[in-house]
Amino acid sequence: MIEDLAGKVVLVTGASTGIGAAAARAFGENGARVAVHYNSSRTEAEGVVAAIRSSGAEAVAIQGDVCVSETCRDIVARTVEHFGRIDVLINNAGGLVQRVPIGDVTDDLFDQVLHLNVRSALACIGAAVPCMRRQGGGAIINVTSVAARHGGGTGAVLYAGSKGFVSTMTRGLAKELVGDGIRVNAVAPGVIHTPFHERFSTPELLESFKATIPMKRIGTADECAGAFLYLASPQLSGYVTGQILEVNGGQYMP
Repeated sequence: MIEDLAGKVVLVTGASTGIGAAAARAFGENGARVAVHYNSSRTEAEGVVAAIRSSGAEAVAIQGDVCVSETCRDIVARTVEHFGRIDVLINNAGGLVQRVPIGDVTDDLFDQVLHLNVRSALACIGAAVPCMRRQGGGAIINVTSVAARHGGGTGAVLYAGSKGFVSTMTRGLAKELVGDGIRVNAVAPGVIHTPFHERFSTPELLESFKATIPMKRIGTADECAGAFLYLASPQLSGYVTGQILEVNGGQYMP
């Protein structure tokens, strides 16, 4: 049990499946009060909420499309309305959208990828910061990717570029918000067994990824959860800000 997480209010976007769901459950197991955001996967989100409540913690499901900035602000507002505050914001919602070669990239696809992975995070942060300032501080954890380091797999240049944006804005916001007692960090998962790869990566592509990982296996969502707990806890990481925590089995070693 990480004692200083007990009672903290944590909003996890994209928390119905995969890494977001694993993080949300882990916070609940440590006594946090968790807002489980989802867009279309209502049944899965309600399952995460039920798991958190079964561990003895409080949780609520909040629906919304993060590709709409006003909805992002509403998701944060509903979290604060329900719990009375927000201590930790985890910007996990995101996705590849579509694997395409550069010759097939359209303006519409560019907008979809950047809005989903970048603008949504900025909108959520913009909504959460005033509340965190009033409270005297907080923690923001963005989710980037190993793709931000090595450029991504086949047809994923837009995704990799958007995650590079997330990594850079994490460092910039860490400097901007440090005086407010708000720490800003990021988790960069490598190749993880999630619905993301079930949708976008063939078994052959996953095998090619695995061959580049020193641990010779693909990670699990639960293996990412500890990174979020660490970065959310002032007790464990109070002197850590502007950092990208890599969780990738050794695939990339900065």
